[in-house]
Amino acid sequence: MSTAAPTAVFHRPADLTEALRLLAAHPEAVPVAGGTDLMVAVNYRLARPAAMLDLTRLGELREWVDEGDAVRIGAGVPYARICAELATVLPGLAAAARTVGSPQIRNRGTLGGNLATASPAGDGHPPLLATGALIEIASDAGTRTVPVGEFYTGPKRSVLRPSELITAVTVPKAIGPQQFLKVGTRNAMVIAVCSLAVALDLETRRLGTGIGSAGPTPLTAPDANLIELPWARPGLFNDALAEEFGRRVAAAARPIDDVRGTADYRRHALAVCAARALRRVWTAAHEARSSR
Repeated sequence: MSTAAPTAVFHRPADLTEALRLLAAHPEAVPVAGGTDLMVAVNYRLARPAAMLDLTRLGELREWVDEGDAVRIGAGVPYARICAELATVLPGLAAAARTVGSPQIRNRGTLGGNLATASPAGDGHPPLLATGALIEIASDAGTRTVPVGEFYTGPKRSVLRPSELITAVTVPKAIGPQQFLKVGTRNAMVIAVCSLAVALDLETRRLGTGIGSAGPTPLTAPDANLIELPWARPGLFNDALAEEFGRRVAAAARPIDDVRGTADYRRHALAVCAARALRRVWTAAHEARSSR
């Protein structure tokens, strides 16, 4: 008697309207764009989708649009294009995109796929949290927009429903320096032990933070965002202020011990990264102003 797994049904819509119609009719279908997460699970027999929905022909998902104060990035735009085309306006997200896998992975992997997987270790999540991005979600019934801080509901879980697709991410343009720091067991092609994004908004004089791989979901550090910075007298910024920021970021994390690192190490690494990132964005902001 044969023990072979049944062959999955493979849907290939030509446009977004057809994709949403197919997904409404077949909510069990798993969307696939780059496949950099899904196909690994399939190859290791961790997932056996009964049906797949191929998104690679959907041109609507593979473009980004300048909207003035923000950039709307189609869910199918690969990391390589974010690095090459958006680094000047979204430096934090571009820096994170550069750390994703290998060149081959960056050419295939997408920000929409990163969100759909919703892994706490996903490199795209911290800069989206630090900048207050919006996630656009569509179904056959209509479209809704979810703030990124409300998108994640648990480890590899989100508000995304079976009949919905992530169609775009709207990210505010940088109004100040941004940083993304990632700690791993080597310099490339590694899942983060922890990661951190920091965005300094020079217009509103506010900080944004995003923490990865140090909690059940990607996190922000609200108390760290509220740290008092010497905006009127930039020269008063010092190491004690940076280290206090690091302590607040570490306190916001909810890490566990796992094969990549201990909870204590993750907190320590986040404190060091946060202090370093704040020094860098502060220095960059005020060096730029003093050179004008």
